[in-house]
Amino acid sequence: MVKWRRWRGPRPDEGSAIVEFLGMSLLLLVPLLYLVVALSRIQAGAYGAEFAARESSRGAVVAGIQSLERGTSLDQAVAAATRRGGAVAALAVEDFGFDADRSAHVTLGCTPQPCLSPGSDMVATVEVTVDLPGVPGFVRGWLPLGVTVSSTSASAVDGFASGS
Repeated sequence: MVKWRRWRGPRPDEGSAIVEFLGMSLLLLVPLLYLVVALSRIQAGAYGAEFAARESSRGAVVAGIQSLERGTSLDQAVAAATRRGGAVAALAVEDFGFDADRSAHVTLGCTPQPCLSPGSDMVATVEVTVDLPGVPGFVRGWLPLGVTVSSTSASAVDGFASGS
């Protein structure tokens, strides 16, 4: 025997599962998406700092040796090496989407002294400040909402350089 029920319209809780699913999905996916974007930006900063440090030390050695081979003094060669290293680091950091003037800090030095002598190393340290995405500029003025990543690289001055 078939029992027929009378249709009384939708029940009050029908369809609430889909609303709960959408609500929970948004609550979980939006922070997860922000985390992925922020971590990818920080990783880009780390790659940029590492690339800039490596190329900056190499560029500084080449510029310093070229200056010495042209007959300039050691101080002028070190100044040329520092300028070239800074310019190379700025280009490398900009390749990864960061403003070199605002986000990057480059430090060049030599070990052991004197600089650009055969057997010495040109050491470059690059620090890149990565601003967290989605934070307005006026908030950044009050709170330091960024991550600083750094990298250090050394390039050897070969024995064929006509140094001091």
